[in-house]
Amino acid sequence: SYLHYGLLAARAEILKVEDGSGNYCILDGYHGSYKYGDDTYDASASPLGTSYVKCREAAVKALRVDEPTCTHMKCTFGGVWNGGGGDGQKNLFVASFFFDRAAEAGFVNPKAPFATVRPSDFEEAAKRACEANLKEAKTTYSNIGEENLPYLCMDLVYQYTLLVDGFALEPWQEITLVKQVRYGNHFVEAAWPLGSAIEVASSAD
Repeated sequence: SYLHYGLLAARAEILKVEDGSGNYCILDGYHGSYKYGDDTYDASASPLGTSYVKCREAAVKALRVDEPTCTHMKCTFGGVWNGGGGDGQKNLFVASFFFDRAAEAGFVNPKAPFATVRPSDFEEAAKRACEANLKEAKTTYSNIGEENLPYLCMDLVYQYTLLVDGFALEPWQEITLVKQVRYGNHFVEAAWPLGSAIEVASSAD
């Protein structure tokens, strides 16, 4: 969990990348605004339409993959420590919006507690989503709420970019998406306040 790099925060960062002439990550046909915290951003599709390639470029910029201010031995993006890497990264568990978007995009079972996928699954889903306009997406992705649908291309592109460019995973590496974890004889919802905990601990004197 990385504070400030969650999906909702990432939307704001990607919207800030463009100069106000529309965003290549927003589904064609949508014109609106996006509020995150105290700030509101223009969230309108580019006049040239949605573009997976251009959206990837914006996501990489927003993620600050080449951030030079790394104060640790190993960094991922934005000068953030990568957790040490090692064998643990070969058995990666990913939760929250990753599972939700994968289920909404149709490549995992929404009723399953977990699923094994690859980053390339997010890439393929992103390309399909970015090819659809808002009207088409309402039919294809009828299970997605109206407040999230215009951002489907953006969300999937960001998630793929975070995994491959941010965490340097291979596109074909298997990862586990987690919706629920087993606790005794029951499954409980997976929640990760770790990013907030790291932020508090890092800022402590």
